[in-house]
Amino acid sequence: MKNKKWVQVSLLSMSVVAFTGCSSTPSAVDVSAAPSAKATDTAKATDKANASTGKVKLTLWYWNGSVDEALYKKVSEQFPNIELDAQNIGGDFRSKLLTTLSAGSGAPDITGLNEDVQTYMGNKDKFYNLLDLGADSLKADYLPWKWNAGLSGDGKFMLGFPMDTGPTALYYRADLFKNAGLPYEPADVSAQIKTWDNYLDAGKKIRDTSSGKVFLIDNAISVYNQYFAQQDKAYFDNNDNFIGDQPHIKAGWDLTAKFTSEKVVAGVANWTPEWNSAANNGKFASFVGASWMKSTLQAGAPDTKGKWRVAPAPGEPGNNGGSFLAIPKQSKHPKEAFEVIKWLENAQNQANSYASKGLFPSTLASYPDPKMNLAEDFFGGQKTGEIFSDSAKKVKPKFLGLNQNIATTAFNDELTNMEKSGKDPNKALKDAIDNSKKKLSQITK
Repeated sequence: MKNKKWVQVSLLSMSVVAFTGCSSTPSAVDVSAAPSAKATDTAKATDKANASTGKVKLTLWYWNGSVDEALYKKVSEQFPNIELDAQNIGGDFRSKLLTTLSAGSGAPDITGLNEDVQTYMGNKDKFYNLLDLGADSLKADYLPWKWNAGLSGDGKFMLGFPMDTGPTALYYRADLFKNAGLPYEPADVSAQIKTWDNYLDAGKKIRDTSSGKVFLIDNAISVYNQYFAQQDKAYFDNNDNFIGDQPHIKAGWDLTAKFTSEKVVAGVANWTPEWNSAANNGKFASFVGASWMKSTLQAGAPDTKGKWRVAPAPGEPGNNGGSFLAIPKQSKHPKEAFEVIKWLENAQNQANSYASKGLFPSTLASYPDPKMNLAEDFFGGQKTGEIFSDSAKKVKPKFLGLNQNIATTAFNDELTNMEKSGKDPNKALKDAIDNSKKKLSQITK
């Protein structure tokens, strides 16, 4: 959309950690880090390899779980003149990338970027404009909101090429819903639980029929962040002005406070052994989450195989997560790098990556692929891909400010205080707003 920088952003800071293994950077990208000797040596080795083999050797950086490694090993079959060295970069991925960009050497030819792609726009001179390499001819193949997320505000610079997405839905235990006298087949759940208020009513019923032993949802931050995954704005307007003190924020905050006060929230944090145990033992009956939560749930709650189902999320469709590929300016082979990107992210390969790694496609032509709609034993034979595909097509674009992480951290901290310590919701919201403004003022001085 003209004159707007758009991205569907996850407001759940913990999900960023889970995807990237990176610490959040609370402001615009800083590339002032010292050069890396190891990175420089890697670049020299690559040049030497190119000269000795006659092939174009490309390096690609990714983080654990972000790509289908088996697919990346097939690049040389598709491009006999190219050798791709795909490297899983452990630790703080973002910092390591910024260090090489600052050094002027050692950056990969292709790099993954998380959904914070817009925060790199302040240094877009460090990357190739993918539109100059012909990206625009592929625009119609991808989800519009995902495509626009990789573009600059004026639409003239494409920094990130679409990889996977994270459409959201309602995960629920069919047996626990049935025990509470609630609908438990996906179509019936969808018909009765259409709004967040409907969802809260279901939670009260689960609470009462279980004598308070089973909660509706895992944690308060989950309610708040998934509510905002469905909205078209968050903490900043399209000019990077803070709008976290406006009514749309209070609406989500008040909703979360209502869930907490009704004692339907289990209070177990994501990405912890406690969450796994609670999911496995039936402490909570549902949660709203992205498509990639399927693997998290299966790994954390193996004893519940066959008991979970998926239905459309209460409220509206949303997105939580998803990645991009970019080409740093240090690459001597941008044309070849972009050819590889196009192939890696075509509809067939994205469908294959969903089947093998659970990476939900951004390509529209992937959704009818039979591999996207297989029956899944863990979900009682349900074809959950149909639910997530429908959600992905309806996601609203959302603006991501350069300092989104500052507000996210401040608000999530106060949500935790409200949930864990019983802090007054109005006081918690005021403190979240004040803390955000204070941090923002410090970085603009």
